[in-house]
Amino acid sequence: MDYRIEHDSMGEMRVPADRYWGAQTQRSRENFRIGVGIETMPAEIIHAFGILKVAAARANHKLRPEKMTERKLACIEQAGTEVADGKLNGHFPLVVWQTGSGTQSNMNANEVIAARANEIDRESRADDGMPEENGKAPLCHPNDDINMSQSSNDTFPTAMHISAVLALKEQLLPAAEDLIRIFLELEDQSRGIVKSGRTHLQDAVPIAFSQEISGWRSSLQRDCEMIRRTLEPLCELALGGTAVGTGLNAPEGFAQLVAEEISRLTGETFVTAENKFHALTSKDEIVFAHGAVKAMAADMMKIANDVRWLASGPRCGLGEITIPENEPGSSIMPGKVNPTQCEQVTMVAVQVMGNDAAIGFAASQGNFELNVFMPVIAYNFLQSVRLLSQSIRSFAEHCAAGIRPVREKMEENLHRSLMLVTALNPYIGYENAAKVAKLAHREGLTLKESCVQLGFLTPEHFDEVFHPEKMV
Repeated sequence: MDYRIEHDSMGEMRVPADRYWGAQTQRSRENFRIGVGIETMPAEIIHAFGILKVAAARANHKLRPEKMTERKLACIEQAGTEVADGKLNGHFPLVVWQTGSGTQSNMNANEVIAARANEIDRESRADDGMPEENGKAPLCHPNDDINMSQSSNDTFPTAMHISAVLALKEQLLPAAEDLIRIFLELEDQSRGIVKSGRTHLQDAVPIAFSQEISGWRSSLQRDCEMIRRTLEPLCELALGGTAVGTGLNAPEGFAQLVAEEISRLTGETFVTAENKFHALTSKDEIVFAHGAVKAMAADMMKIANDVRWLASGPRCGLGEITIPENEPGSSIMPGKVNPTQCEQVTMVAVQVMGNDAAIGFAASQGNFELNVFMPVIAYNFLQSVRLLSQSIRSFAEHCAAGIRPVREKMEENLHRSLMLVTALNPYIGYENAAKVAKLAHREGLTLKESCVQLGFLTPEHFDEVFHPEKMV
C-alpha cells in the first residue's frame, strides 16, 4: 500500500495515499482497534456531518467573508455535499468506540472535506488554465476552514439530531405507515367474522376479527403520533455553542444562521437550541425520542406474538389464521414451516429494548459542560431506527400482507368457548352461569345442554337469548 505523510499538532503520520483523511483520523484508527469493520460510525452521522459542514461554510461566508471566501465556499459545498450524499463513505473508517465527544469523527469529516475541497480547487484551476501555486498552503485547512466557528462538542450533538430526525422521518415512520395500510385493508376485508377473544391466554368473550386487527393498527398509529411529538425537540441544534456552550470563536448570529442553512439543505425546520449549555451536556431529547421508538418496538413484539399464536398449528395449535409459508422450518422435520417473520420482529424488538437501556445509561453521564458518551448514544439510536424500520417492512411484505382468516376454525373455537356463558348473566345471574360453565367443562357438555340440565333455562329460552355473534 502506498502512503503519504500528513501532520497535525502532534507530529507526522503515515496515511494511505488513496484516502482523503488526515493525521488525526489515522491516529484514531491506530489507537481504537475496537469493533473495526463492524461497529463503525453510522453512515447517517457521516451524512449529517456533510450537511452541517456545508451549512457552517455558508454561514461563515455571510459572517466572515474575508476568511470564508467565495472560492473556499464553492469547494467546501461540493465536497460536503458528496459526504452528505454518501459518495465518500469509504473515507470514514472510524469506530464508535473512540472519544466520547466524537472529536475524532468530527476531525475525520474536517480532514476528508478539506482534502476533497483542495482536490476540487486544483482540478478547477487546471480546467481554467491557471498555474499551480507551488509552495503555497492548500486552499482549505481542516481546523481553520472546515471547522470554522465550530467545536466537536457542538458539531457531534448537532449531527446526532440531524441524523435522528431524518432517520425517523425517512425510515421508521414510512415503514410503520405502510404496515398500518395493510392492517386497514385486512380490517376491512374481515368485517363480519366473529371469533373467540382471549385474555390471560384463556378463552374470553367473543370479538370481531376486524376489532382484533384494529387494536394492532391503532397501536401503530399511536406510536407514530408519539414519534412525531419527539421531532420538535430533536430539531433544536447545539451548533453555535462551540466548546462549552458559550459560543467562543463563533461570530454573533452564527447559531441562528447555520440552523437556517441546515433547514434549507434538509427540508426540515431546524432551530438553534435556546440554551447551549443544556444542548452540549444533556441528551434528553434523544432519550425521549428513543422511548417512542421503544414503544413501537414493544407494540411490534405484541403484534408478532399475536400473529404467531393465531397461526400456530397447523393441527395442534389455534390455527385461526394462515400466514405465508416463506421457507422450510426444520432440517429434520419434513414439511414444517415456522413463523420466521414474527421471530425476526421479536428479536429486533429485544435489541431495541436493550439499546434503550444503553442510551439511558449513557445519557445520564453528562458531567459539567459535556456528555462524553455521544458516539454510543448515536450508534444505538440509529441502529434501533434502522433495524426496526427494516424489520417492519420485512414483516409487512412477507407476513402481514398474506394473513388470511380461517373462518371455519374461528367459528369452531368460538362455539367451543365456555366464556360464551357470559351472555347468560343477565338472565340467570353470575353464579348460576358459573355453574353452567363448570358442569359443561367437567362433563363435556355444550352450554345449552348444561344450562337445561341444571334447570336454569328451557331449550327455547336458551336459543332466544344466546347469540354469540351479537356479543361483539
